[in-house]
Amino acid sequence: MTELLRYIGDGAGVPDREVPDGLAEKDLIELYRWLVLLRTFDERAVALQRQGRIGTYALYWGEEGTQAGALYACEERDWVFPSYRQNAIGILRGVAPSTVLAWWRGYGGGHGFYNPRDHRVGPICVPIATHLPHATGLSWAAKIRGDDVASLSWFGDGATSEGDFHEAMNFAAVFKVATVFFCVNNQWAISTPISKQMATATVVEKAAAYGMNGIRVDGFDPIACWKATKDALDRGRNGEGPTLIEAYCYRLKPHGTADDPNLYRDESETAKWLPHEPIGRTSAFLKRLGVLDDDKERAIGDEAKQTIAQAVVEMEAIDQPGREILFEGTYATGMPWTFEEGLRELEEVDRPPEVKPLGPQPGPSTGDHAEPKPGDPS
Repeated sequence: MTELLRYIGDGAGVPDREVPDGLAEKDLIELYRWLVLLRTFDERAVALQRQGRIGTYALYWGEEGTQAGALYACEERDWVFPSYRQNAIGILRGVAPSTVLAWWRGYGGGHGFYNPRDHRVGPICVPIATHLPHATGLSWAAKIRGDDVASLSWFGDGATSEGDFHEAMNFAAVFKVATVFFCVNNQWAISTPISKQMATATVVEKAAAYGMNGIRVDGFDPIACWKATKDALDRGRNGEGPTLIEAYCYRLKPHGTADDPNLYRDESETAKWLPHEPIGRTSAFLKRLGVLDDDKERAIGDEAKQTIAQAVVEMEAIDQPGREILFEGTYATGMPWTFEEGLRELEEVDRPPEVKPLGPQPGPSTGDHAEPKPGDPS
């Protein structure tokens, strides 16, 4: 099996390696700050879901290294395409955390979404692997225009069973575009283990079938994720085509807040992977280097908590949008008449029915008393 690229020792006999060129002390601290901010968002989002303040939420606890490490390797001009598992990645590029929380609350349009062009972050992709052709297309268009722009897309091991994965890989390799395919192999596609997902021993060996470079990294090591992505982006910019990165890790939490992994896997196995999670491991590594101390660690944690707490306040101050938000942004020049008609029908359905009082109603009145009808008792 392909050896894993790793820089941070795993505490089980694998030693630390020297920090690769390109990461100074300030970069290591900033990378750690990104990890903590992502973790804080994830933990708070789960709490909000349990309190009924947002909808069903997809956790990424333990996979922060695959996100922060890979993104830190990108240039600002590069585009990134997240799946739902990287739902908060935009906050590292200036998207307001409250916007992402509002998206999980079910708000649409400008209330719960961002302009991808402002941040070069594609829409949060819920369908599996459908964003991979978009990442390929963007870097292909950049190549045609002569723009020095690369793309990075994240996806899970389950996405490798989708046609979009294979089509995107094939196009990217044939046209030698600067796309990085970053597979977070956490070994579970909801309740399907990787052993029932593919016959190959690894994800990375699929790269050979498309004639592209492939590398396998420790997905709990953000520095390894950074190094692999940085090298892949450099190759792509030099005209050497795309790269498939397999970040090997384990899904330490449920697939989402509606999932119970106890029903389909042995959680004692999960416990064995828990010590490898990236934040505690990175903190210990940086302390061994003398880059991080307890006071700085505490300050970074407090800053992240304040940022996300403020985001919750901002999210809950947003007025719930009306149904017209359903079609906002769907068309550039107005809606078809059928959409207008549909909105009117929704308004009719939701209009409260006219309530008529029970019992006999008084007749028309002239003066103080109504005139009796013929035959009525006087």
